Amino acid sequence: MKKFNFRKVLDGLTAASPVGSSGGGSGSGAGGSVHPGGTAGAAGTPREEIQETLTSDYFQICKTVRHGFPYLPTALAFDPVQKILAIGTRTGAIRILGRPGVDCYCQHESGAAVLQLQFLINEGALVSACADDALHLWNLRQKRPAILHSLKFNRERITYCHLPFQSKWLYVGTERGNTHIVNIESFILSGYVIMWNKAIELSTKTHPGPVVHLSDSPRDEGKLLIGYENGTIVFWDLRSKRADLRAYYDEAIHSVAWHHEGKQFMCSHSDGSLTLWNLKSPNRPFQTTIPHGKVQRDGKKPESCKPILKVEYKTCKNSEPFVVFSGGLSYDKPCRRPSLTIMHGKAITVLEMDHPIVDFLTLCETPYPNEFQEPYAVVVLLEKDLIVVDLTQTNFPIFENPYPIDIHESPVTCTEYFADCPPDLIPVLYSVGAKHKKQGYSNKEWPISGGAWNLGAQTYPEIIITGHADGSVKFWDASAITLQMLYKLKTSKVFEKQKVGEGKATAEIVEEDPFAVQMMYWCPESRIFCVAGVSAYVIVYRFSKHEVNTEIASLEVRLQSEVEDIITPEPETNPPFPDASSQLPSLKSLSGSTNTVACEGTMKDSIPCLSVKARPVRMPPGYQADLVIQLVWVDGEPPQQITSLAVNSAYGLVAFGNCNGLAVVDFMQKTVLLSMGTLDLYGSSDPYQRQPRSPRKSRQFAADNFCMRGLSNFYPDLTKRIRTSYQSLTELSDSPVSLELERCKSPTSVKGSRKLSLPTDLKTDLDHVNGHCTSPTSQSCSSGKRLSSADVSRANRRGPGRPPFRKAQSAACMEISLPVTTEENRENSFSRSRSSSVSSIDRDSKEAITALFFMESFARKNDSAVSSCLWVGTGLGMVIILSLNLPASDDLRHSEPVMVSPSGTVLTLKGAVLTFACLDCMGTLTHQPYEVWRDPHSADDGDKTRKRKLVMHSPSSSQDMGDHQFAVICSEKQAKVFSLPSQTCLYVHNITETSFLLRADVVTLCNSVCLACFCANGHIMTLSLPSLRPLLDMNYLPVTDMRIARTFCFTNEGQALYLSSPTEIQRLTYSQEMCDNLQDMLGDLFTPVETPEAQNRGFLKGLFGGSGQAFDREELFGEATAGKASRSLAQHIPGSGGIEGVRGAAGGVIGDLTRARIALDERGQKLGELDERTASMMASAEAFSKHAHEVMLKYKDKKWYQF
Repeated sequence: MKKFNFRKVLDGLTAASPVGSSGGGSGSGAGGSVHPGGTAGAAGTPREEIQETLTSDYFQICKTVRHGFPYLPTALAFDPVQKILAIGTRTGAIRILGRPGVDCYCQHESGAAVLQLQFLINEGALVSACADDALHLWNLRQKRPAILHSLKFNRERITYCHLPFQSKWLYVGTERGNTHIVNIESFILSGYVIMWNKAIELSTKTHPGPVVHLSDSPRDEGKLLIGYENGTIVFWDLRSKRADLRAYYDEAIHSVAWHHEGKQFMCSHSDGSLTLWNLKSPNRPFQTTIPHGKVQRDGKKPESCKPILKVEYKTCKNSEPFVVFSGGLSYDKPCRRPSLTIMHGKAITVLEMDHPIVDFLTLCETPYPNEFQEPYAVVVLLEKDLIVVDLTQTNFPIFENPYPIDIHESPVTCTEYFADCPPDLIPVLYSVGAKHKKQGYSNKEWPISGGAWNLGAQTYPEIIITGHADGSVKFWDASAITLQMLYKLKTSKVFEKQKVGEGKATAEIVEEDPFAVQMMYWCPESRIFCVAGVSAYVIVYRFSKHEVNTEIASLEVRLQSEVEDIITPEPETNPPFPDASSQLPSLKSLSGSTNTVACEGTMKDSIPCLSVKARPVRMPPGYQADLVIQLVWVDGEPPQQITSLAVNSAYGLVAFGNCNGLAVVDFMQKTVLLSMGTLDLYGSSDPYQRQPRSPRKSRQFAADNFCMRGLSNFYPDLTKRIRTSYQSLTELSDSPVSLELERCKSPTSVKGSRKLSLPTDLKTDLDHVNGHCTSPTSQSCSSGKRLSSADVSRANRRGPGRPPFRKAQSAACMEISLPVTTEENRENSFSRSRSSSVSSIDRDSKEAITALFFMESFARKNDSAVSSCLWVGTGLGMVIILSLNLPASDDLRHSEPVMVSPSGTVLTLKGAVLTFACLDCMGTLTHQPYEVWRDPHSADDGDKTRKRKLVMHSPSSSQDMGDHQFAVICSEKQAKVFSLPSQTCLYVHNITETSFLLRADVVTLCNSVCLACFCANGHIMTLSLPSLRPLLDMNYLPVTDMRIARTFCFTNEGQALYLSSPTEIQRLTYSQEMCDNLQDMLGDLFTPVETPEAQNRGFLKGLFGGSGQAFDREELFGEATAGKASRSLAQHIPGSGGIEGVRGAAGGVIGDLTRARIALDERGQKLGELDERTASMMASAEAFSKHAHEVMLKYKDKKWYQF
């Protein structure tokens, strides 16, 4: 055990104390457990035996990488030499992309939208202009870019920026129409200003509007083209400080593009026209076209079209120039999709896009504006996608995108993260997923290929699974902080498609996206995969490499248990724990028969929400449906959504629960083993003396109108029912933030099914939570209908104590909603529900199943050996252990029934149970038993007697493992560790008093184990196991919206993830080791690349083609000539990524190469200077020799007296 220092002592002050001392704060402690005995005295022994190696030094939190499409993009830039792409967003973020693996996320502290981005080409720097009128210079020569300088404009709004190639002076246009000039090196404003009134003089009588374009002439760097919004164009001579020419067009200008020779330029306008101007005749354009306008018969001007927002004019040496523009479509086709038009010669190609175009760039072979551009691709930034079009092929195919930008193809509803999984899984999933890839992509390599990336030291495989609103499930390879799609599974394919027009007549309980994935459970070792859908169904999948054509087995389960059943027992009510002989196989293949359609006025009963396909279905290699389990309507009440799910391949069982009860299904024999209400699970061990509720008035509304609304259940402020598409998730992220946070504070807030025993006095306040009728006694609802007299009599026939349909108002039933509540209310609910002095007559008796766990454990107190168990956790903090009696031999597994019986053991915690884990007597995590995967459809599968290979991980299988184990149970309020089989509560830690946990996972780190927790107040915490010492507690991630709460998950090796926006996954680490190694794992954005040499211009071109004189911007814009700018105009702010940061981050091979190259350049320069000096000395010596020879000849024949 590592030596303690003072910091470690402080870390453990609140942890390693017996129940008697730390349990008092929880209100339960050892006394809160229902089991008899179990004092804290037994805690000393295991604490002395187990040496915990984890300390607080092992933990540190930092973000690692962000995957997905940049949310709400606004700007685009490309470095043609480095070949990296930058995307700015409305939230102030910048994503920089290079070759696959090179993906960097930066964020402006202000959060202001990015208006424009400009690369300093091949300089490793980027300029961003933001909506708060600030310019920022980013240093890209380090793996995590930082701001070197900022310049905040105080009196003018920035509208356009332009940085000429190989220039250090940035032109900045403003809303007032003025043009300022900024020195990029010092980020200081020059005194040189082009005022709008001097630029236009008397050419127009009104203000020309904001500057919408700035560019220097390709022919002469001393000439600047300024485009104003109202249609005015000024060609400004920077040297003489006057306008060379002015042009005016009566339509607003959106963009301007030069011909590379600098004699012509093209403008795009708001009427859908393109105008081509010649500098020699600026009075009017020499060519005007409306590409998509209809030609009038009488020869009039074509009718106007939508604005052309941007145009690019690129020339080719061996073909016609390319004119590429966005917009400009005819108004008479309002439903036409956004498009990009490519004009090449006389050919016009319109590329329709799935989403609106934000920006586009044409990629060219040369960075020099005065050469033939030779375009080869167009990068198109859409609102929700990024595509690259290949211009070198006549059909303009798109490139296959290597980035994981389609995470949001359908909104993500849940996530799971698996680190250090079996290494053969990734190639297997990739091989089955590759067969379904789309065809028709360009055969060229992806053109955005800049940067450098290597695998780094992290080598273990990682897989992320995302569940989506359309029922699809995606498996991603997440190894080495990258993300690549492996395989896509469509769970909706097992169901019949809903026919149009049947919407009101069916038994569906979700109006939109009935196939949305709500929960997932995956066993990587056995490759068993299980999905719970929003329409109250569970699908069990097996993995096979072979295609099969087979029928889908299905089961129906009734799970609708209420306390009123005690008063008015129904004849079909199942007795508690029936004999195995009564569990006859109820295998059924559902079809679209009449029993799935209920007409108005008829009560729905024993009807599933969806129809499973009855015909044989072709299943491609990959995950194939083995069994579909559906909850059915009971007496007109719909099935409640599933709140917990667990599968075990060794046992062949799947268990799932909701706010009504628990179901256990044998997916090997396709039989229902258990379908029981939560209250019946306790048997005689029920800690609450629940009484039957008093009869309530029958409701006056048809149940059909109160069906659960799926993902849109909690959001009434939207004007129409939210569709669970990309847009709906955007609305879910933006609109309910204040609502959900307010619910944290409001005394009438409700956190879904966690609120299972609210006092009666709060129910009236909850009748219309979020605008939906929730209470059984509510008398009005906006969407309600009056029941007919027949409906009323039918409802009365159900018995005085059974209310008609009661809509679920729980977030455990609605996992998709953020489970938020006020602590005062939750504490009252918890304590009062456990008080025997409080009458329960009006209490809501539904108790949701919130956690399930299969494991080999001691089911009863003082058992001598472990047995197969199912641990059940409820929303009231109760833990019930069920014993599983499996056939003795594997040969009998398919024929002998499995028995499920109560063990009588009930444990308690404070708050809804979230997770379970099991440690052996040495403190090592005990994995659940599993069956080693074998292909169910392999060629040798004809031998049905082949035995399954099971890995039980049983602690009793070895003499070294001892005769006891630890059960780790974590609720939303506290964590407890029990010693089994004595059931003594050894350790308890009250995690939070003022908030509640959203996620808790027992994970491995550095060959040890700990409990990782994410709290609703934003804290990320880790606790040691088994002693529950706090190791980390950092307020890191405020839960600003429900998406974070719904998708946050931990995994092994100190990693976690959550959905930071509807389109992006943010990964983070809580491991100090990974934080230390992160710099080596990230890609390099800047690599030393030689700037291409400019083409040699011919003698005649140099003579007649333009001004040959060099343009010295330094002399013109420098302080000596232009003076200083007004201090009040802009404020310089030094950034955090100064030269010191550059030097600090310049390590590694790239830094060494760069330094070597600089040293080589310096050496070459010195050698050149030495050569020049030597040549100069030789010339001087020759001149001296010549003069000496002349003097000698002159005086050679003279006598001494003649001098």
